[in-house]
Amino acid sequence: MLKRFWNYLKTLFRVKTEAAMDPEIEIEQAISEARKRDQELRNQAAKVVAHRTQLESKIERAADDAGEARELAKQALLKAQESTSQGDTAAAAKWNGAATSLAMRLQAAENNLNSLKSQFTSAVAQADDAKKAVQQNAMRLQELAAKRMELVGSLQQAKMQESVNKAVEAISVTIGDDAVSLEKVEEKIEARKAHAMAKAELREATPAGAEMELREAVSVAQADAKLDELRKELGITG
Repeated sequence: MLKRFWNYLKTLFRVKTEAAMDPEIEIEQAISEARKRDQELRNQAAKVVAHRTQLESKIERAADDAGEARELAKQALLKAQESTSQGDTAAAAKWNGAATSLAMRLQAAENNLNSLKSQFTSAVAQADDAKKAVQQNAMRLQELAAKRMELVGSLQQAKMQESVNKAVEAISVTIGDDAVSLEKVEEKIEARKAHAMAKAELREATPAGAEMELREAVSVAQADAKLDELRKELGITG
Protein backbone atom coordinates (compact mmCIF):
# COMPACT_ATOMS: atom_id res chain seq x y z
CA MET A 1 0.00 0.00 0.00
CA LEU A 2 2.84 2.35 0.94
CA LYS A 3 4.68 1.59 -2.30
CA ARG A 4 1.54 2.25 -4.33
CA PHE A 5 1.03 5.57 -2.57
CA TRP A 6 4.67 6.51 -3.16
CA ASN A 7 4.34 5.71 -6.89
CA TYR A 8 1.20 7.81 -6.96
CA LEU A 9 3.06 10.75 -5.43
CA LYS A 10 5.93 10.40 -7.92
CA THR A 11 3.51 10.28 -10.85
CA LEU A 12 1.60 13.27 -9.51
CA PHE A 13 4.81 15.25 -9.06
CA ARG A 14 5.97 14.37 -12.58
CA VAL A 15 2.63 15.39 -14.12
CA LYS A 16 2.61 18.66 -12.19
CA THR A 17 6.21 19.36 -13.18
CA GLU A 18 5.54 18.66 -16.86
CA ALA A 19 2.46 20.88 -16.80
CA ALA A 20 4.46 23.72 -15.26
CA MET A 21 7.28 23.56 -17.81
CA ASP A 22 7.45 26.19 -20.52
CA PRO A 23 7.06 24.51 -23.97
CA GLU A 24 9.63 26.86 -25.51
CA ILE A 25 12.20 25.90 -22.86
CA GLU A 26 11.43 22.20 -23.45
CA ILE A 27 12.04 22.69 -27.19
CA GLU A 28 15.41 24.38 -26.54
CA GLN A 29 16.38 21.60 -24.12
CA ALA A 30 15.57 18.93 -26.71
CA ILE A 31 17.67 20.72 -29.36
CA SER A 32 20.53 21.26 -26.91
CA GLU A 33 20.55 17.57 -25.94
CA ALA A 34 20.43 16.52 -29.61
CA ARG A 35 23.40 18.79 -30.39
CA LYS A 36 25.30 17.37 -27.42
CA ARG A 37 24.66 13.79 -28.59
CA ASP A 38 25.68 14.80 -32.12
CA GLN A 39 28.98 16.21 -30.85
CA GLU A 40 29.63 13.07 -28.79
CA LEU A 41 28.91 10.92 -31.85
CA ARG A 42 31.26 13.02 -33.97
CA ASN A 43 34.02 12.66 -31.37
CA GLN A 44 33.62 8.87 -31.29
CA ALA A 45 33.45 8.68 -35.09
CA ALA A 46 36.61 10.79 -35.33
CA LYS A 47 38.43 8.25 -33.13
CA VAL A 48 37.29 5.40 -35.38
CA VAL A 49 38.37 7.20 -38.57
CA ALA A 50 41.66 8.22 -36.91
CA HIS A 51 42.28 4.55 -36.03
CA ARG A 52 41.86 3.62 -39.69
CA THR A 53 44.30 6.38 -40.70
CA GLN A 54 46.83 5.23 -38.11
CA LEU A 55 46.56 1.68 -39.41
CA GLU A 56 47.30 2.94 -42.90
CA SER A 57 50.55 4.48 -41.64
CA LYS A 58 51.45 1.34 -39.69
CA ILE A 59 50.80 -0.83 -42.75
CA GLU A 60 53.12 1.33 -44.83
CA ARG A 61 55.87 1.07 -42.21
CA ALA A 62 55.33 -2.68 -41.80
CA ALA A 63 55.51 -3.15 -45.55
CA ASP A 64 58.74 -1.15 -45.66
CA ASP A 65 60.17 -3.24 -42.79
CA ALA A 66 59.22 -6.47 -44.54
CA GLY A 67 60.67 -5.29 -47.84
CA GLU A 68 63.90 -4.19 -46.18
CA ALA A 69 64.25 -7.49 -44.27
CA ARG A 70 63.59 -9.44 -47.45
CA GLU A 71 66.29 -7.58 -49.41
CA LEU A 72 68.82 -7.83 -46.58
CA ALA A 73 68.13 -11.54 -46.18
CA LYS A 74 68.78 -12.01 -49.90
CA GLN A 75 72.03 -10.07 -49.64
CA ALA A 76 73.12 -12.19 -46.65
CA LEU A 77 72.41 -15.41 -48.56
CA LEU A 78 74.44 -14.16 -51.51
CA LYS A 79 77.30 -13.26 -49.18
CA ALA A 80 77.13 -16.69 -47.55
CA GLN A 81 77.16 -18.39 -50.97
CA GLU A 82 80.11 -16.30 -52.06
CA SER A 83 82.04 -17.10 -48.86
CA THR A 84 81.32 -20.81 -49.25
CA SER A 85 82.59 -20.80 -52.85
CA GLN A 86 85.75 -19.10 -51.62
CA GLY A 87 86.18 -21.69 -48.90
CA ASP A 88 85.76 -19.14 -46.13
CA THR A 89 83.69 -21.18 -43.72
CA ALA A 90 83.75 -18.59 -40.96
CA ALA A 91 82.41 -15.86 -43.23
CA ALA A 92 79.87 -18.27 -44.68
CA ALA A 93 78.65 -19.13 -41.15
CA LYS A 94 78.42 -15.43 -40.29
CA TRP A 95 76.37 -14.58 -43.34
CA ASN A 96 74.14 -17.62 -42.92
CA GLY A 97 73.49 -16.56 -39.33
CA ALA A 98 72.66 -13.02 -40.50
CA ALA A 99 70.36 -14.44 -43.18
CA THR A 100 68.55 -16.54 -40.56
CA SER A 101 68.12 -13.53 -38.29
CA LEU A 102 66.83 -11.45 -41.18
CA ALA A 103 64.49 -14.25 -42.20
CA MET A 104 63.04 -14.24 -38.69
CA ARG A 105 62.69 -10.46 -38.89
CA LEU A 106 61.03 -10.81 -42.28
CA GLN A 107 58.59 -13.40 -40.94
CA ALA A 108 57.68 -11.16 -38.00
CA ALA A 109 57.24 -8.16 -40.31
CA GLU A 110 55.01 -10.14 -42.66
CA ASN A 111 52.93 -11.48 -39.75
CA ASN A 112 52.57 -7.95 -38.40
CA LEU A 113 51.67 -6.70 -41.89
CA ASN A 114 49.00 -9.37 -42.34
CA SER A 115 47.54 -8.60 -38.91
CA LEU A 116 47.47 -4.89 -39.67
CA LYS A 117 45.78 -5.53 -43.01
CA SER A 118 43.10 -7.60 -41.27
CA GLN A 119 42.58 -4.84 -38.71
CA PHE A 120 42.52 -2.28 -41.49
CA THR A 121 39.71 -4.13 -43.27
CA SER A 122 37.60 -3.96 -40.11
CA ALA A 123 38.67 -0.35 -39.47
CA VAL A 124 37.56 0.68 -42.96
CA ALA A 125 34.12 -0.86 -42.39
CA GLN A 126 33.89 0.73 -38.94
CA ALA A 127 34.94 4.12 -40.31
CA ASP A 128 32.33 3.89 -43.07
CA ASP A 129 29.67 2.99 -40.50
CA ALA A 130 30.79 5.85 -38.26
CA LYS A 131 30.58 8.35 -41.13
CA LYS A 132 27.12 7.09 -42.07
CA ALA A 133 26.03 7.42 -38.45
CA VAL A 134 27.32 11.01 -38.35
CA GLN A 135 25.55 11.83 -41.62
CA GLN A 136 22.29 10.29 -40.45
CA ASN A 137 22.49 12.05 -37.10
CA ALA A 138 23.28 15.35 -38.83
CA MET A 139 20.16 14.92 -40.96
CA ARG A 140 18.19 14.09 -37.83
CA LEU A 141 19.54 17.23 -36.18
CA GLN A 142 18.48 19.30 -39.18
CA GLU A 143 15.02 17.75 -38.98
CA LEU A 144 14.88 18.65 -35.29
CA ALA A 145 15.97 22.21 -36.07
CA ALA A 146 13.24 22.50 -38.70
CA LYS A 147 10.74 20.98 -36.28
CA ARG A 148 11.90 23.46 -33.66
CA MET A 149 11.13 26.35 -35.99
CA GLU A 150 7.70 24.87 -36.69
CA LEU A 151 6.97 24.29 -33.00
CA VAL A 152 8.18 27.75 -31.99
CA GLY A 153 6.00 29.25 -34.71
CA SER A 154 3.00 27.26 -33.51
CA LEU A 155 3.76 28.25 -29.94
CA GLN A 156 3.93 31.94 -30.85
CA GLN A 157 0.63 31.62 -32.70
CA ALA A 158 -0.89 29.93 -29.66
CA LYS A 159 0.38 32.72 -27.41
CA MET A 160 -1.02 35.35 -29.76
CA GLN A 161 -4.39 33.58 -29.85
CA GLU A 162 -4.40 33.33 -26.06
CA SER A 163 -3.67 37.07 -25.86
CA VAL A 164 -6.50 37.80 -28.29
CA ASN A 165 -8.83 35.55 -26.32
CA LYS A 166 -8.00 37.41 -23.11
CA ALA A 167 -8.60 40.75 -24.84
CA VAL A 168 -11.96 39.55 -26.17
CA GLU A 169 -12.93 38.26 -22.75
CA ALA A 170 -11.93 41.60 -21.19
CA ILE A 171 -14.00 43.48 -23.79
CA SER A 172 -16.96 41.18 -23.20
CA VAL A 173 -16.74 41.72 -19.46
CA THR A 174 -16.46 45.50 -19.94
CA ILE A 175 -19.45 45.58 -22.28
CA GLY A 176 -21.41 43.46 -19.85
CA ASP A 177 -20.55 45.81 -16.99
CA ASP A 178 -21.54 48.83 -19.05
CA ALA A 179 -24.81 47.19 -19.99
CA VAL A 180 -25.56 46.54 -16.33
CA SER A 181 -24.67 50.16 -15.45
CA LEU A 182 -26.88 51.54 -18.24
CA GLU A 183 -29.76 49.33 -17.15
CA LYS A 184 -29.50 50.78 -13.67
CA VAL A 185 -29.44 54.34 -15.04
CA GLU A 186 -32.44 53.60 -17.25
CA GLU A 187 -34.31 52.21 -14.29
CA LYS A 188 -33.57 55.37 -12.30
CA ILE A 189 -34.78 57.60 -15.14
CA GLU A 190 -37.95 55.58 -15.63
CA ALA A 191 -38.57 55.71 -11.89
CA ARG A 192 -38.18 59.52 -11.88
CA LYS A 193 -40.49 59.88 -14.88
CA ALA A 194 -43.08 57.66 -13.27
CA HIS A 195 -42.81 59.60 -10.05
CA ALA A 196 -43.21 62.93 -11.83
CA MET A 197 -46.20 61.67 -13.85
CA ALA A 198 -47.77 60.33 -10.68
CA LYS A 199 -47.41 63.70 -9.02
CA ALA A 200 -48.98 65.43 -12.02
CA GLU A 201 -51.83 62.95 -12.07
CA LEU A 202 -52.44 63.48 -8.39
CA ARG A 203 -52.27 67.27 -8.78
CA GLU A 204 -54.90 67.18 -11.52
CA ALA A 205 -57.19 65.22 -9.21
CA THR A 206 -57.13 68.02 -6.57
CA PRO A 207 -59.23 71.25 -6.59
CA ALA A 208 -56.07 73.27 -7.08
CA GLY A 209 -55.25 71.16 -10.05
CA ALA A 210 -58.74 71.63 -11.52
CA GLU A 211 -58.49 75.37 -11.00
CA MET A 212 -55.19 75.51 -12.78
CA GLU A 213 -56.59 73.51 -15.67
CA LEU A 214 -59.55 75.94 -15.85
CA ARG A 215 -57.23 78.93 -15.83
CA GLU A 216 -55.23 77.39 -18.67
CA ALA A 217 -58.46 76.87 -20.64
CA VAL A 218 -59.52 80.49 -20.07
CA SER A 219 -56.14 81.76 -21.06
CA VAL A 220 -56.26 79.74 -24.26
CA ALA A 221 -59.77 81.10 -25.04
CA GLN A 222 -58.64 84.67 -24.42
CA ALA A 223 -55.64 84.13 -26.62
CA ASP A 224 -57.87 82.83 -29.41
CA ALA A 225 -60.13 85.89 -29.09
CA LYS A 226 -57.13 88.20 -29.23
CA LEU A 227 -55.90 86.48 -32.38
CA ASP A 228 -59.35 86.97 -34.04
CA GLU A 229 -59.23 90.68 -33.16
CA LEU A 230 -55.81 91.06 -34.74
CA ARG A 231 -56.90 89.24 -37.90
CA LYS A 232 -59.87 91.69 -38.28
CA GLU A 233 -57.54 94.69 -37.97
CA LEU A 234 -55.28 93.22 -40.61
CA GLY A 235 -58.19 92.27 -42.87
CA ILE A 236 -57.34 88.58 -42.68
CA THR A 237 -60.32 86.33 -43.07
CA GLY A 238 -60.71 82.68 -42.56
